[in-house]
Amino acid sequence: MSDRGSANAPLSRHAMAFILAGGRGSRLKELTNIRAKPAVYFGGKSRIIDFALSNAVNSGIRRIGVATQYKAHSLIRHLQHGWNFFRPERNETFDILPASQRVSETMWYVGTADAVYQNIDIIEGSRPEYIVVLAGDHIYKMDYEVMLRQHVDSGADVTVGCFAVPRMQASAFGVMAVDESGRITSFLEKPADPPAMPNDPDKALASMGIYVFETRFLLDELRRDAADPDSDHDFGKDIIPHLVRKGSAVAHDFKDSAVGTTPGGEAYWRDVGTVDAYWEANIDLTAPEPSLDLYDQDWPIWSYAEITPPAKFVHDDDGRRGTALDSLVSGGCIVSGARLRRSLMFTGVHVHSYGEIDNAVILPYVNVGRSARLSKVVIDRGVTIPEGLVVGEDADDDARRFRRTESGVTLITQPMIDKLSG
Repeated sequence: MSDRGSANAPLSRHAMAFILAGGRGSRLKELTNIRAKPAVYFGGKSRIIDFALSNAVNSGIRRIGVATQYKAHSLIRHLQHGWNFFRPERNETFDILPASQRVSETMWYVGTADAVYQNIDIIEGSRPEYIVVLAGDHIYKMDYEVMLRQHVDSGADVTVGCFAVPRMQASAFGVMAVDESGRITSFLEKPADPPAMPNDPDKALASMGIYVFETRFLLDELRRDAADPDSDHDFGKDIIPHLVRKGSAVAHDFKDSAVGTTPGGEAYWRDVGTVDAYWEANIDLTAPEPSLDLYDQDWPIWSYAEITPPAKFVHDDDGRRGTALDSLVSGGCIVSGARLRRSLMFTGVHVHSYGEIDNAVILPYVNVGRSARLSKVVIDRGVTIPEGLVVGEDADDDARRFRRTESGVTLITQPMIDKLSG
């Protein structure tokens, strides 16, 4: 007998999380040359997708599907290594769903809705009563159980996760207009003049790309959409606007279900879709009390944990002292007579003597040569930085050699380094 009607029974046990992780992430430039955006490293030891996955597990959801497409090898390998603990005998499932031309031999996933539609048989095999559709490329901590409960209590066809942003910044998102009851009255994709919230004229409600449906209803909608030759087969462009016009759609305010933010701080959600946003969100973690709490044991961010030795700081001579101030240093790192300030080092980074590293995001297994001076940089995995390299002091020189953003963040990859000596 189902307990979903009980006020205290968790709805998450009857839900499946379907994570859309096929994003190209082209605005991250060379960081996504060999990996999909959800597979990009974040926070010292995680990948971006670990946040949506961890939210699902911590919320009590034990049936998960991950749809992959663009340059998926790195992502699939990470999922196989780090997310292989689900047990079928406990009614737990974890399915990696590459675009495999299951519906048509000529079609990959052509839109976010199509990615779910092409896996209807797998969803039906898991027999969930509810589907939580998630984007796999955002940084946040959220209890989906709260959103599921609102969805059931409201009786809506779809519940859309949203967060408040300054109104004129909302043009970068899908934006909802809502009435006083929270019912969505319009859904606009990147509007030039975003509609204001009913109780705050300076704010607008932006979509988080999180949707809750009753499973049978969603599958019927996907079949209807798949038969429409004029549809882009996308949730934001087609499914949600259709339900706003023809059905019942309600908004879920992220602040009601946000988890693990600094006491008194705003609910934390980031789309780290550009090099600047990626650098900033990582560097934010070096603050004494960052808005995103990675140390919260009640809502951990699960990931593949490599077996590494402890981080090590060596040499204590004048001018050659291994130190790190306001920085995150992961396992396997060696700071050998170098100075780090406000930087984040992923697993296995080695910084050699006399180095000066400032406001840097350094991905795994980078080797920084002696006397290098690096400021406001993102360094891709496995890069070898030559001795004496200086970045962050001459904007024109940085732009000529590497990828430099308008706000002055320099992205460095190994092919860029190889060209220096070519």
